[in-house]
Amino acid sequence: MSHAGAGYAPKRVLVTGGAGFIGSHLCDALIERGHEVLCVDNFYTGARRNISHLLGHPSFELMRHDITFPLYVEVDEIFNLACPASPIHYQNDPVQTIKTSVVGAINVLGLAKRLRIRVLQASTSEVYGDPQIHPQTENYWGHVNPIGPRSCYDEGKRSAETLFMDYHRQHRLDIKILRIFNTYGPRMDAADGRVVSNFIVQALTGEPLTIYGDGSQTRSFCYYSDLVAGMLAMMDTPSDFTGPCNLGNPAEFTMSELAHEVLELTGSKSKLQHMPLPQDDPRQRQPDISLAKDRLGWTPKVALREGLKETVAYFDRLLSDR
Repeated sequence: MSHAGAGYAPKRVLVTGGAGFIGSHLCDALIERGHEVLCVDNFYTGARRNISHLLGHPSFELMRHDITFPLYVEVDEIFNLACPASPIHYQNDPVQTIKTSVVGAINVLGLAKRLRIRVLQASTSEVYGDPQIHPQTENYWGHVNPIGPRSCYDEGKRSAETLFMDYHRQHRLDIKILRIFNTYGPRMDAADGRVVSNFIVQALTGEPLTIYGDGSQTRSFCYYSDLVAGMLAMMDTPSDFTGPCNLGNPAEFTMSELAHEVLELTGSKSKLQHMPLPQDDPRQRQPDISLAKDRLGWTPKVALREGLKETVAYFDRLLSDR
């Protein structure tokens, strides 16, 4: 299944969570390829400003809807991104978070089954929990606390993967599963508590940069444009490849390194402030992307410094508009 850009018929594509940070960039990319996009969002964490530039576009339609309720629409393809994805948001209403992942997956899969169409699940590196192997490969089963404060998200996403595989085996549904690692860039929510947005907003407002623990824990940061390219490539793979497939940037940075990079790019005089490490916070996170390289021909192109520059510029504009 290829895309309109390659000389194929345009599709009507459903993006759940389409007003979110990643979802809105995916909507842009699909429209750029000549598709029609039906963006579904309940605006729990999505923002109208992320898609305001698309509201008058003839190929874009917005539907305010919560996917924990069934969805009756006609589309050719589904990207399921609906779910709060930052600890502040998913722990704020943990019951709703797990319902969005599990009941939402059932509703999206039911729709795909009725229409006999391909559906992609945006899963997460959080399915690996606090990993005991490094870097993480797709055949690693993870190390997750099923009853901790993060488990509404971790176990919700793990259950969604289970449902996708069971619909595939039982109903021969055409599915794709991506495990997305830390992603950053313009349109991130300033108050979502993620480390990139936190550091940048703190640096720009002269607040101390909050580092949890000693700052030696690592993350890998993928710029949104690389991630979206990987999602589109995954959707184009043959039906026999379901995934799961890791998508992320394997370049690993400590929190201290990230903090100093942000301070340098913003020219901020902010100090560093150390706080206790949150419960079940993973010590290290790094994707093994051999499978994505092999099956999608995908590798990230944007270096951290380059992506951070764009992200700093975005937050600078956002804060000066307030």
